[in-house]
Amino acid sequence: MKRALLILATLWLASLHAFSEGIASDTISHLTSDSISLNNAPEQPTKKLSLIRRIIRGFDRLDERYIEPQHYVFTVMLQSTYTYDYFTLRSRERDEQSVSFAPDGNFKIGPYIGWKWIFGGYTFTLGSTKYSKTKTEIDLSIYSSQVGVDLFYRRTGSDYKLSDAHLGPGIDTRPLEGLPFNGIKVGVTGFNVYYIFNHGRFSYPAAFSQSTVQKVSCGSWMAGLGYTKNSLDFDYEKLQTIANTRLAPQTVAIDSSLMFKSAKYYDISASCGYAYNWVFAPRWLFCASGQLALAYKQSSGETLERNHSESFSFTKISPNFIGRFGLVYNTMRWYAGASAIVRSNYYFESRFSTNNTFGSMNVYVGYNFGLKKKYRQKK
Repeated sequence: MKRALLILATLWLASLHAFSEGIASDTISHLTSDSISLNNAPEQPTKKLSLIRRIIRGFDRLDERYIEPQHYVFTVMLQSTYTYDYFTLRSRERDEQSVSFAPDGNFKIGPYIGWKWIFGGYTFTLGSTKYSKTKTEIDLSIYSSQVGVDLFYRRTGSDYKLSDAHLGPGIDTRPLEGLPFNGIKVGVTGFNVYYIFNHGRFSYPAAFSQSTVQKVSCGSWMAGLGYTKNSLDFDYEKLQTIANTRLAPQTVAIDSSLMFKSAKYYDISASCGYAYNWVFAPRWLFCASGQLALAYKQSSGETLERNHSESFSFTKISPNFIGRFGLVYNTMRWYAGASAIVRSNYYFESRFSTNNTFGSMNVYVGYNFGLKKKYRQKK
């Protein structure tokens, strides 16, 4: 993790050094041609403003042989979003009992409008249920040429269903599949920040924010840091009651390692990955990327064993994964496509393990307008 931090810090300082060199050469040229005194006080605010502008513009510095910049100031878009979630809880005792839960998919649709780099909209849920009001899902990704940021905040409702279960050798658990189970609640909060090394020639925005167009196929390595906080509330007594009712006359006993009320997980991760933009036809782009992270995890919670409460805690190294996929058709004026983001977090402890896989799939169509001044002059 220290090495990853050192690499990111070194790259950041190098980019600042490059910006400062450019500013210095521009300033010397300006002073020579106009014979302005170095003691001229109004000069200072201009220099500071120039530095800020150059740093901001540096995040989207492109090689136009590979990437076509955005020509327009405004955009409107209609997007539909399908979110999914899958959670597995597994004991680590001899029989390795496991239970998987998944809610019904959530489908949303709505309009969006953008101005330069500010983009927002409103979506409403189709086919909502009474449980939709108990859900909170915020998933935001920011894509620039150099740096990407993922922010996510999720609080599940009470609409989980039993998807799959293994409760012991010879026990037929098919009667449990598809049954509603409101005894589990999962919360996820966190962020990922990553640096794109070949940012001049590879464009994430071309695949996921449609603000540029990739002209030539190209890929890039990435490295980043992240933080995630998870919470898990589990009512094992409800699971035992459902198993006794639905699986009778079979006898089922829930493993003691799954007898806990709640758990909280925290992790700090360092990630590395690769992304590739494939321009397989004019104006068409397919992007696939994956980032594997090693996370330093710490957790605490309460188990119930031998009729008394017992605290537990652990510190582990576990893997996380983020995958992104995008298909885009972009004429610069019109664009349409589909994208998907999937995240998978793993947690291991001596008593049990969990896996939470969640993500979203988007289908969209949009229109850009308000041609920028420099492109109007070229016509």
